[in-house]
Amino acid sequence: MHAPVLPKSLKHCRCYVNGEFVKSTKTFANYSPVDGKQIAVVYEADEALVDYAVHSAKKALSGPWGAMTVEQRAVLLHKVADIIEARFDEFVAAEVMDTGRPVHQAKTLDVYRGIHNLRTFADLGKQAHGEMFESHLPDGTQLLNYTRRSPVGVVASISPWNLPLLSLTWKAAPALICGNTLLCKPSEETPSSATLLAEAFHEAGVPPGVFNVLHGFGKDSTGEFLTSHHEIDAVTFTGESGTGSTIMQAVAQGVKPVSFELGGKNAAIVFKEADFTAAVQGIVRSSFTNSGQVCLCTERVYVHRSIFKQFVAALKVATEALKVGKPNDPDVNMGPLISLVHKEKVLGYMRLAEEEGAVVVTGGGVPTFNDERDYGAYVQPTVWTGLPDTARCMQEEVFGPVCHISPFDDEDEVIQRANNTHYGLAAVLWTENLSQAHRVAAQMKVGVVWVNHWFARDLRTPFGGQKLSGLGREGGAYSLEFYSETTNVSVRI
Repeated sequence: MHAPVLPKSLKHCRCYVNGEFVKSTKTFANYSPVDGKQIAVVYEADEALVDYAVHSAKKALSGPWGAMTVEQRAVLLHKVADIIEARFDEFVAAEVMDTGRPVHQAKTLDVYRGIHNLRTFADLGKQAHGEMFESHLPDGTQLLNYTRRSPVGVVASISPWNLPLLSLTWKAAPALICGNTLLCKPSEETPSSATLLAEAFHEAGVPPGVFNVLHGFGKDSTGEFLTSHHEIDAVTFTGESGTGSTIMQAVAQGVKPVSFELGGKNAAIVFKEADFTAAVQGIVRSSFTNSGQVCLCTERVYVHRSIFKQFVAALKVATEALKVGKPNDPDVNMGPLISLVHKEKVLGYMRLAEEEGAVVVTGGGVPTFNDERDYGAYVQPTVWTGLPDTARCMQEEVFGPVCHISPFDDEDEVIQRANNTHYGLAAVLWTENLSQAHRVAAQMKVGVVWVNHWFARDLRTPFGGQKLSGLGREGGAYSLEFYSETTNVSVRI
């Protein structure tokens, strides 16, 4: 498989503000996680550029964008989706260059979902409707009450590095179809697909100031300048729980709405009634997809004691069958981590797990390639057993290709143990007993429960977490609720 061709414009990732690609006085390097080499120069938005972008976005609200109907906005979003589709290989190249993920995954997940996000919300926006109520006062007066929606205003969107295009369009599409203007800050680790997306919006003819891309970091940089700006009307963020707390403090004084999709320490429960083979393959997928760098990945696996030893042995074989390597190898299942810094974090947890008493079933270190990949951010997919639920590696999110398997004896016990975490994002249940599946799902303290599968989603359904895993819900009408203000109009008849 040949590597997709990278557009020349991505050698220098510029910010996109008020309909123009602009440079700034400060730059930083973008490095490949595959071999550690520099792949691009990125222009960091300073406070002045952020301020200019905010005012441009505010001005666009009262310009042509504000005068458009939802149907007209939908046409433009579909046009952006069409452009991404026409430049499909370029977007795949951008995702692969930044993340090192396998090409086939970038094609079937990242870029596909980016297109699908835009089209789905464009159509949902046209279908959105208000409510109407008729009522009578004690004196017989008749009232007609109806609701109407208006944009929240200027929205700051901060998206993560693990699924860059997917996450960015997941926020941009509902925000824009509701009539808002948007300031996007992609992760500093993954600036490329956001830059390409700005090109698509520009080519589609979206008015200046409506969609903006601001590259940079968080603290004392673009992210902080955005979230602390007094003319930002709402913030949507996907990332670490600690960063979410910082953003909440920044917007608290202005009492601005926030939507947070944060971290997870997700559990999977494999009951003795499970389809054994399907459960093994499912856990491999939910633990090691994207090198474990998905907030929905499984890091804690609870297996009924009657099949525990058999399951550990089978998972070891399945994990060791994974091929770790270059993105353009069609047989590769797993690429590198996002960066050398993140590699050291994950290796730190691997060392900690052994210090805490973990038995390393497989993995636990760094693969050797004897080529340029040895300078990259690769780690081995790793399976542990033997840790108590109170261990740090059982409570803290690693965000890497690791999972721990624990035995359990009964349903009540495993529900309590699976819920015993400060996080509450997702859970996976493996059982062929339908009553058991419904019964246990109802008791999981999470935002998403999958039964006998993982990661597939209907974009109309609510997505988000409980506890430290987030605030609010995204998806379908839930996204439209966040990105719009509702006014009740009461008319005396």
